[in-house]
Amino acid sequence: MALAVSAIILTAPNAAAEPVDFGKGSDKKETGGSSATGIYAAARIQYSGSVAKGGGAGNVTSSDVNWTPPPCWYAPYLGAKDFKKEMSKHIDSQLKAPGMGGTAGAAIGETQRHYEDGYGWGDTPGYKDYNVENDGKGMFWAGVENPDEPDYLKRSSCTDLPFWVENGDAPPPQYEEAISPEILAALAYQHMELPDTKVTLAPEATTKVNLPTWAWLDKAVFDEVQATAALNVPGFNLQATTTARPVSLKLEPGTKDAVTYPASGECAINADKSIGEPYTKGKADETPPCGIRYLRSSGDGTYKLRATITWDINWTGTGGAGGDLPNGTFGNEQAVTVQEIQAVNR
Repeated sequence: MALAVSAIILTAPNAAAEPVDFGKGSDKKETGGSSATGIYAAARIQYSGSVAKGGGAGNVTSSDVNWTPPPCWYAPYLGAKDFKKEMSKHIDSQLKAPGMGGTAGAAIGETQRHYEDGYGWGDTPGYKDYNVENDGKGMFWAGVENPDEPDYLKRSSCTDLPFWVENGDAPPPQYEEAISPEILAALAYQHMELPDTKVTLAPEATTKVNLPTWAWLDKAVFDEVQATAALNVPGFNLQATTTARPVSLKLEPGTKDAVTYPASGECAINADKSIGEPYTKGKADETPPCGIRYLRSSGDGTYKLRATITWDINWTGTGGAGGDLPNGTFGNEQAVTVQEIQAVNR
C-alpha cells in the first residue's frame, strides 16, 4: 500500500488559511478542499489569546534546541458521504490520468478497493462503500501539514490514508500524530507572542564610563502570557492553553568592556513579580541589584544592550491533561551611548 499512499497526497496548505485579526492575536483556520495534488484535511484549529497577528508563528525561541513543534498531524476531515464524494472523484481522476498504469495504477486500484470493497491489511480495516452507512456517527481523518514548518519532508510526512474515527472515540493507537491536547499545546507555543518589553534604564539611553546603570522591569508590564489552540468538530472537541510565566532577565551589554550586576547577567524575578529595582535619587554610588557598568566609551557610536527574558512554559488541556514545555526566551536590543566623564582642570 506504500505506493497508494504516495499517490494520494493529503495536506492542508498554507494558502488555504484565512487569518482574521482580533486585536491582540488572531484566529487561523486551515480549511478543506482539493487540488490536482490531493485532498486537504480540514484542520480548523483556532488560535486565541496572545498569538501572532495574521496566524503565523510567534516570537518565542525554545531554550531546548532539540524541541520543535509538530510538523504535521492527523485531524478530522469529512463525514462518510462527503468523503465518498471527494475521495471517489479524486481516485477516478487519478485512474484516468495519462500514463497511470502499471504499478502506480495498481496502487490506486488498491486504494479504491480499500474504501469500496473492504480491503484492509494488518491493523488497518477496509470500508464498504466508503462507510456511508455510518454517516453522522463519525468522521474520516486525514493528514495536515503545519504551514509554519520550513522542512518540506517533515511537513509532508503524515501520509497515511484517511481513516475512520467514531464520534467520541479516540483515534486508533497506531496514529501517533493524531491531534491531541499535547499537540495543540505545542502549536499554541509555536504561535505565542511574548510582549516586546523594553527594560527601564537609569541613566536612560546615555550613561558614563564606570557609572552603574540600573535596569528594571515593573510588574505591570511583566506578567504571564497565555495562548490557546482549539479544534471543534462534530463529536470531537479539544483545546489546550499554553501559559508562559517570566522567571528571569538576562542582560548582555553589547561589549566585553562592561560589568553586569549580578555577575552572571541573570536578574531574578522578585516576590512581587518585578525584576530589578527602580533607581531613586541618592543611589548613584550604590550597586544595582540588576544593571551594568560600562568600562569604556562607545565613542561616536552606541552599544547594543540586549535584554532577554526567560519564560517558564506549561500547558493544560481537555480532560485534565497538562505538563511542561521547554522554557522560552525572547529579547530585544536597546542602543546605549556611553560617554567619558569630563574632568575640569583649574
